[in-house]
Amino acid sequence: MSLATTKTSKIDRLAELTAKKETSSGASLWREAFRRLRGSKMAIIGAVVIAAFVVVAIVGPWLAPYSPTAQTWRGEVLANQGEFVGARGENWFGLDHLGRDMFSRMLVGARQTLLVGVVSMLIGLVLGALVGAVSGAAATLGGRAGQRLDDVVMRVTDIMLALPSLLLAVSIAAVLGQSLTTVMIAVGVVQIPIFARLLRGSMLAQGGKDYVLAARSLGIRKRRIVLTQIMPNSLSPVIVQATLSLATAIIEAAALSYLGLGNPDPAIPEWGVMLSQAQRFFDNAPMMSMYPAVAIIITALGFTLLGEAMREALDPKLRG
Repeated sequence: MSLATTKTSKIDRLAELTAKKETSSGASLWREAFRRLRGSKMAIIGAVVIAAFVVVAIVGPWLAPYSPTAQTWRGEVLANQGEFVGARGENWFGLDHLGRDMFSRMLVGARQTLLVGVVSMLIGLVLGALVGAVSGAAATLGGRAGQRLDDVVMRVTDIMLALPSLLLAVSIAAVLGQSLTTVMIAVGVVQIPIFARLLRGSMLAQGGKDYVLAARSLGIRKRRIVLTQIMPNSLSPVIVQATLSLATAIIEAAALSYLGLGNPDPAIPEWGVMLSQAQRFFDNAPMMSMYPAVAIIITALGFTLLGEAMREALDPKLRG
């Protein structure tokens, strides 16, 4: 056996052992995090709230006792001179200003709210992770040219972060026009620099680890190091941020709908739109605003609690 063959065999064996060790370490990290989550009251409460919200969003249209757009009791509302009809046997949450069942609209509106939050978060996550991965890889292993690329990308990101998120979302929504798709894009774009900065910082921290230096000394290609070593170990904080961003996305989408930049069809129930419609009747019918507002707050709180619990579970400083 030649010296070159022996050396190659040793390198391959070392790489195999390193990969096994990293896989085992990565698996144990997630197992340990899951164990900590199961013992966290904050995580359990957040998970229960999120699960209830998702279930309602999925089966809500089938559970709704009435059509959310049917103005079945409009005559009764007009007969009462527009006064709010409160909770009663056939209408658990009462009626809105057009004689529609509020309980049915809350159930059906949960799906629209979840759709807006998830799609907005995914837009920010995918595009932000792409930008952050390119910038982090360029800064970590790209040399002088990579540093210049990283500087340009990060300066653009800094400009976006310098603008208030809601103001930026309103500006984008105003340019694109009034629609539910516009709300998703506007809220998603606001999330891009957050994910980009977070992933880039995590990749820079991982770039100086011993396993990266070992991989480079073994002659592994830089692209492979980034994709198979640095990226997988940098995703933990990004996943945590995704859960927190869901809460933010729901609140910002509701704010855009409240400002009249959401779905142009007000008959389609969505919690932000319902809150916007109820503002005119707050003095005489405060419950019309309370139902969607409380639902938004509780849902956002659930995502926030789970996200904070995940952050603590994955924090290396808190692992024993």
